[in-house]
Amino acid sequence: MLDNKQLDEIKEHLDKAQNPIFFFDNDADGLCSFLLLARAYGKGKGVAIKSFPSLDKSYARKLYELKPDYVFILDKPVVARDFFEEAINLNLPVVWIDHHEVDNNNIEGIYCYNSMKGEKKSSEPVTYWCYQVAGKKEDLWLALIGCIGDNFLPEFVNEFKKEYPELLGSEIKTAFQALYKTEIGKITRILNFGLKDRTSNVIKMIKFLLKVSSPKEILDEDTKIFSRFKQVDKKYQKLLEKVFLSQKETKDSKLKEKLIYFQYGGSLSLSGDIANELNYRFPDKIIVVAYISGDKANISLRGKNVKEITLKAISGLQNATGGGHKDATGAKVSLEDLAEFKEKIESLVFK
Repeated sequence: MLDNKQLDEIKEHLDKAQNPIFFFDNDADGLCSFLLLARAYGKGKGVAIKSFPSLDKSYARKLYELKPDYVFILDKPVVARDFFEEAINLNLPVVWIDHHEVDNNNIEGIYCYNSMKGEKKSSEPVTYWCYQVAGKKEDLWLALIGCIGDNFLPEFVNEFKKEYPELLGSEIKTAFQALYKTEIGKITRILNFGLKDRTSNVIKMIKFLLKVSSPKEILDEDTKIFSRFKQVDKKYQKLLEKVFLSQKETKDSKLKEKLIYFQYGGSLSLSGDIANELNYRFPDKIIVVAYISGDKANISLRGKNVKEITLKAISGLQNATGGGHKDATGAKVSLEDLAEFKEKIESLVFK
């Protein structure tokens, strides 16, 4: 976990920054982490990281375009060393706030704040810690959105219930219940889907979210952000239907009891969203959703102890990468290795 000293250090960095740039993961946790800090400190430009699984060197061009004096990286488990080198060459302080268990974030000259490091490890979303840093009570709703988007129900959920009882029912006991059964969960999905758009539209959405004063404004069906949600959700629901159909057609009953494997292509990467909902609906199964793009497959995996399975499945596959949390991971493999990856997953599930 992050202690008070670390939180104070992050605040000091934010106070020093005059023109910070925030690179954040392309999901609700990353987005809300940025929004909390930018709204509290009234400065900074945000850049959603669409590269997977790392923040790669291509994003270094933003350091020249936007000319920041400080770099903040939020909720990204892997950052390419050559990105750091570009920042260091420009004499830019880099503050990296994360909550993934990784081995490669001890970079000299980089200020790393990772709740999974130290004696008291904890995996609260980065949004949770950014809310502690920002300390802006009126933005509690943003903190909750980011947390439930990362399958975490924070202790301040009861404060939200008092202020917005109509957005979160009293019977909600888990983050996934909040995500799929409530209006605040719908807002979380609206933001997730809003990030899956062209850069110019994402920038417009960010500008809107930096000014909005209530979560209810996001539910306004006349806004562009809601219109985008309906477009993406239509495609998302069709993909879910294909998953259920493929399960019905699976002949191996034993495998069917333990594993859901689904792969697809197209213009939209929704593997993480699909994997999360399948994990919610089938908590006792291992979920594997592969999105094929060009000669690569970006894969989202969910299930009990799935990190161990993921790391074993990519072992020996050339240029394959993977990692994440104990029960929620991501991986990237070459398309030519996808069949072997699937075979490994199937054998590991039955171990």
